[in-house]
Amino acid sequence: MILVNFPGRKLTIERVLLVLAAGIAFLSGCSQPSALKRESDPPDNQNQNSPLPVSQTNSRTSNFIVEAVEKVGPAVVRIDSSRSVRRDIAEGYGDPFSRRFFGAPPPSPRVRQGTGSGFLINAEGQVLTNAHVIDGADTVKVTLSDGRSFAGKVLGEDKVTDIAVVKINANKLPTVALGNSERLQPGEWAIAIGNPLGLDKTVTVGVISATDRSSSQVGVPDKRIGFIQTDAAINPGNSGGPLLNSRGEVIGINTAIIGGAQGLGFAIPINRAQQIAQQLITKGKVDHPFIGVQMVSLTPEVKERLKAASNGEINITADRGVLVVRTVRNSPATKAGIKPGDIIQKVGDRTVTKSDQVQDEIEKYKVGDRLPIQVQRDNKTENLQVQLGTLPTTATMNEEP
Repeated sequence: MILVNFPGRKLTIERVLLVLAAGIAFLSGCSQPSALKRESDPPDNQNQNSPLPVSQTNSRTSNFIVEAVEKVGPAVVRIDSSRSVRRDIAEGYGDPFSRRFFGAPPPSPRVRQGTGSGFLINAEGQVLTNAHVIDGADTVKVTLSDGRSFAGKVLGEDKVTDIAVVKINANKLPTVALGNSERLQPGEWAIAIGNPLGLDKTVTVGVISATDRSSSQVGVPDKRIGFIQTDAAINPGNSGGPLLNSRGEVIGINTAIIGGAQGLGFAIPINRAQQIAQQLITKGKVDHPFIGVQMVSLTPEVKERLKAASNGEINITADRGVLVVRTVRNSPATKAGIKPGDIIQKVGDRTVTKSDQVQDEIEKYKVGDRLPIQVQRDNKTENLQVQLGTLPTTATMNEEP
């Protein structure tokens, strides 16, 4: 029903009759064409019982998330790894009776499999992923978004930063665009792509919740990373997949979650990952600088605990700094004269109050560099020079006597 409103004076009978007459004329098939015709109206010669024509407008809705996924999706891969684990005693031979009469069987192999994600960083088949995705694997299979699968060769892995590079024999492959993780701000869009729980090509969306989360805050104190925190859903299988910004640029590598929490996912900043990946591609390993101390941030609580544990014999007067708990035998720190009980106050040109800050500054230097470190000892300031060594991959941390 069409409602018509005449402005001005009250309707007269004549006007009502004119409107009524016009309506009758149209209903009776007046040959005068309508002044307006919608694009969706059927042509005059079309059978009225035929289906309505499809709209000429593009029914496909697009937004920045769709565009980012379409841009990066072809370069995201699935990584399946497997490794054999040998059991000492086969099933059925665990009890003494069986072992006595039948003897101990040879170790029985068992295959452990895992699934993760990764992304192509060049057209020649180099894939960036997490070290824990391929760690200890006997075989690595890389499946592209188009369904093709290739055997992967691990060019190198760095457990300290959880970065690995895998190579497949293919070329002219789609690649990702890399962003700048140094410029990230909380509140920016974050898009995660990967294969969580075996569900390939899954996309989740959120924001950057925080930047520069320390490894100790995340719960992996053995790593040397300042993590990106995001509330975009990350689950097992997302590891190694890209975290994107709103422009479809990779800003991080999804790597960790905190069990039992929601909206707490963590990614390795892409700038850091790039540096590590380049060394892995060139040398197959990464040399991390090392001084050889165990340390803790100095807080009122730490001071009170030390005082109580020593029956008042240890009474630290400094309010800020990083306390050296112990040193490694024959380490750069001990050679430079750093001792347990020293309070690190400055590393290079930076004043430090947290242990993570000390590690961050050390990572800015190279193995062999001489690093000035200022400590407080017995209420006196000592300026020391530490020549950085190489972080041992496997080392027993012996306390200096």
